[in-house]
Amino acid sequence: MKALPLLLLVLTLVGCNKAKVTELETKLNSAERENALIRSQLENVQRTNGDLLNRMEDLSVISKEGATSIRESIKGFSSQTERVNELNRSIQRKDSLNLALVRNLKRSLDNINDEDVQVDVRGGKVFVSISDRLLFASGASTLNPASSEVLDKVSQVLNDHRNIDVIVEGHTDNVPVNSRSVKDNWELSTMRAASVVRQLVNEFGVDGFRLTAAGRADNDPRGDNNTPEGRAMNRRTEIVITPALDEFFNLAQDSAQAG
Repeated sequence: MKALPLLLLVLTLVGCNKAKVTELETKLNSAERENALIRSQLENVQRTNGDLLNRMEDLSVISKEGATSIRESIKGFSSQTERVNELNRSIQRKDSLNLALVRNLKRSLDNINDEDVQVDVRGGKVFVSISDRLLFASGASTLNPASSEVLDKVSQVLNDHRNIDVIVEGHTDNVPVNSRSVKDNWELSTMRAASVVRQLVNEFGVDGFRLTAAGRADNDPRGDNNTPEGRAMNRRTEIVITPALDEFFNLAQDSAQAG
């Protein structure tokens, strides 16, 4: 009877050991799996680090080449910026000259009827528009005595600014010319422009090399040719004053070529 409890004790101890062994085996297997996972992750990290190192080496080469390229680009931008700045300075000089011309012309022509003489700026040029009734008889190209006052005042400003070129343009309405001595409005407008140029040169000392006479006929109207008021606006002589822009155009051309 004493042997039976001892046998039960032995069997119990054996069962406990087996359970313990099973638990330990499970833990061992789990640890081995964790180790395998860690080794795999470590290999991935090592490969990633290797790739990063290789990329860093590539980037170092690229960065050197990029730095050189950036420096060259900065030099190019600086050069272009300087050209743009010079262009802006030229434009400002031109605008300042136009402003001075307009101010001087309006001051000089202050006592002339505004309806007969108008001064404005269009497209970077100064326009002095003089009504034909102030300069010519109807259908005629010979200047009348009243024209001397206004042309004298304009010539004073032109002679004060000798670095400007001048185009004198004759304009008419669209009514056909009724004269045996003049063929059409083209001829009339051109003859009138030539008369103004001739007087500016011969009587008021404007350098003829700066002057151009041109006839526009009825091709650049300011008013409606279907109304008397519009036709009166269109019958005019315009003195177009253009600052010397050689420097400006040379800079513009250089910038265009550089771009």
